[in-house]
Amino acid sequence: MIIETLSTFPHMYDSVMGSSMMQRAQDKGILDFTAYDLRDWTHDRHRTTDDDPYGGGAGLIMKCEPIFEAYQAITGCDVGYVEPAPTGNEQPLTGPFPKHADGVRPKTIFLSPCGRPFDDAMACELAKEERLLFVCGHYEGIDERAYELADYQISLGDYVLTSGELASMVIIDAVVRKIDGVLGAENGAADESFASGLLEHPQYTRPAEFIGMEVPPVLLSGDHAAVDRWRRRQSLERTKRLRPDLLEVAGLSADDWDYLESLTETSEQS
Repeated sequence: MIIETLSTFPHMYDSVMGSSMMQRAQDKGILDFTAYDLRDWTHDRHRTTDDDPYGGGAGLIMKCEPIFEAYQAITGCDVGYVEPAPTGNEQPLTGPFPKHADGVRPKTIFLSPCGRPFDDAMACELAKEERLLFVCGHYEGIDERAYELADYQISLGDYVLTSGELASMVIIDAVVRKIDGVLGAENGAADESFASGLLEHPQYTRPAEFIGMEVPPVLLSGDHAAVDRWRRRQSLERTKRLRPDLLEVAGLSADDWDYLESLTETSEQS
């Protein structure tokens, strides 16, 4: 998969994309990542990417011209932007220059509080794409006209972050771990929280006893069917207790609902 980001602070990605799973995915050739600096598509000596909002108000708004120009250069798609006539004061572009312009058009993602809430289903949806481009806002917001380039507008939740870079890192991490070959364990992502629509069951490792707390005996029994049954029921119980909203859309079986009903009856009797 090709993942690219366009932002005013591309070095924010250095640590996250150069460590752990992300670095291994790139070393394996599974992920090709590039962070572009939006300032490389500005033409004034101050490399300006923002300006005051029309109509007044606090903060600065990101300009649409450098976003459109960068998008055309990165994707190779003509979106009708024409570079301004030379004035003699332009600053040279510094790069890195796009290397995928002749490839598949990316699905373009804007991070926005107005966007569709991000969840595991969307992570799976995005993981099927060949190429993603994240356009990351900063300051007070982005000129509304830039959203014409968006295939997706995504929100991480009902709160505001300093920049879209932070939100994009979360989404990239969630998406990349869904790609075959990224995680070390076979089917590693399939058993995680939300993959089945439920929260994940509790996990334990050595030692079997620690300061009076013991691992559930069933996990030490060697009975794989019993372990699977215990894990399923623990996921159901934990989801009912912590995220009951997930149960209605999790596609539960009749046996699952019977077990949940038994938990309710036990609770009422105690």
